[in-house]
Amino acid sequence: MLQFSVSSCSSWLNYRLVTLLIAVPTIASAEIQPSDCVRAAKYSEGKRGVSMLVMQNGHTIFEHYANGGSARGRWPIFSGTKNFWGIAALAAVRDGLFKLDDPVSDTITEWKSDSRKSQITIRQLLNQTDGIEGASRLQRASIRDRNAMGIRLPTIAGPGSAFIYGPSHLQIFSELLRRKLKSRGTIAYFEGHVSNGLGLRRLNYKKDARGNPLPATGFELTAREWARFGELVLGRGNYHGRQIVPADLLREAFAGSQSNPSYGLTFWLNQGAPTGREIDMERMLDLPWQNVQWTDVCICKDAPADMVVALGSGYQRLFIIPSLHALIVRQGSNAKFSDAHFLRVVLGKSS
Repeated sequence: MLQFSVSSCSSWLNYRLVTLLIAVPTIASAEIQPSDCVRAAKYSEGKRGVSMLVMQNGHTIFEHYANGGSARGRWPIFSGTKNFWGIAALAAVRDGLFKLDDPVSDTITEWKSDSRKSQITIRQLLNQTDGIEGASRLQRASIRDRNAMGIRLPTIAGPGSAFIYGPSHLQIFSELLRRKLKSRGTIAYFEGHVSNGLGLRRLNYKKDARGNPLPATGFELTAREWARFGELVLGRGNYHGRQIVPADLLREAFAGSQSNPSYGLTFWLNQGAPTGREIDMERMLDLPWQNVQWTDVCICKDAPADMVVALGSGYQRLFIIPSLHALIVRQGSNAKFSDAHFLRVVLGKSS
């Protein structure tokens, strides 16, 4: 066991660096180095970062707070909320409520007479290729019934033909899940099958007047709380001895679509590395969906191709790297930030 203290690192950084447990590695370069984390934290802090947490092999190796952030302070993760509902969807598959390739119209029967909507599958809702308008307005607090609004939205592309990012898809899924559960509540199901198992309480569901949650955004978490979700993924669906979703179902979340190979079931993927075109996913989402080319892209060429990412606006990030058994949380206020540069520094790929 080696211990690193604040005095042994750069004096500029007011951070907490906890005990690092080092096993003899098979490949030395696979170990994330605290000195690289220090450099990455300096970069993040300069871009209005409030927290950074790095875990590897089940141990916290680096933790840093700045710009008003703290270990106990919850921070909005915005679209990072989607990933939790993606796991809830997989839990529902495990429970036999539906299959991913079932037509949505089997449950939302109003769609049966619509030539396009009748073809949409649950998988397409979760990977946002159903062709329905993204409808960012669904996030307005004034909307009385988001679910009803969601299922009435028009299709603007054929099912499976385009990736159209927005809150509509998960809102429609919320209505599907509500109907499948019948007398059981959607939030109660989510808590019983996902959040309680991760020890997460008092989450902000941004409920509408009908009590429907907003699955696209809303959760506020500390860096350590968000890291629990990363541990679940690294544990192949198991969190501290509790199997929240089966490993084979979890793998479904990491399969991209033909329309966007870099997006699975609510997760962003780096499978285009190392040869893909490196892009800023968040900036791409600000462009009209018709103008974006999602093939042969990646988040960071120098990060492992098996990296998956929970991504929230303003560069809220949970990077999960199974091949390194590592996760990296980064939270901050909106400022120009490069995922690729940050990852290269953390992983020791930048001079």
